[in-house]
Amino acid sequence: MTLSEGVVRRATSDEAIVERIVAAVMEHKLPPGAKLAENALCEAFSASRTQIRRILVVLGERGVVTLHPNRGAFVWSPSAEEARDVFAARRVVERAAVERAAATINARALARLRALVAAGAAAAHRADEREAIRLSGQFHIEIAEIAGNAVLTRFLEDLVARTSLIIAFYGATTQTCSDSDHDDLITALAAPNVARAGELMENHLKRIEAGLDIREMVERPLDIRELFSG
Repeated sequence: MTLSEGVVRRATSDEAIVERIVAAVMEHKLPPGAKLAENALCEAFSASRTQIRRILVVLGERGVVTLHPNRGAFVWSPSAEEARDVFAARRVVERAAVERAAATINARALARLRALVAAGAAAAHRADEREAIRLSGQFHIEIAEIAGNAVLTRFLEDLVARTSLIIAFYGATTQTCSDSDHDDLITALAAPNVARAGELMENHLKRIEAGLDIREMVERPLDIRELFSG
């Protein structure tokens, strides 16, 4: 690593580190229950302990991390009730988002959504599971961005990250959104058919939830330094 690279890493903002950790959760690199040791995070991000503690508080406020006094920070492990609550919240938030998006969407925004679906299908075809998962979540976040409400978008980003943990905890090894469901949503948005778009989104999320099965979490070793290196 060059001196300039070292300076860049030391200058990494709180927000950038938060987003990298959230991305690792969404891509199933960080499993539920994984301990986020401060020393390992300091080394991985060339950050001070004070900065890492600030970041862990932010992640705790966003529901991605659980902070335990005298034990440390752990990636959120959802109970069955918490999992149901997250999906209930997503149905409300995303129905509102997609209905608002349908009322304001333009050709450029539709093209972005179609590109995400195509990229996700390509990732799945080449068995790039992590990229397929990331793009699937990004499709939903993009709809919220099209709706034009920054607060709603940030809220949904947190819910999508938490859904990734729910899927990792209760679902199959890999479970991404159906491309056909996303295609149907795009068709409704392009029409535009506000009521149809809302109905499709709600049913889409119900299908994802219905496909989950409560099971025991299998713990595995995790090297924080290796995960965030490079």
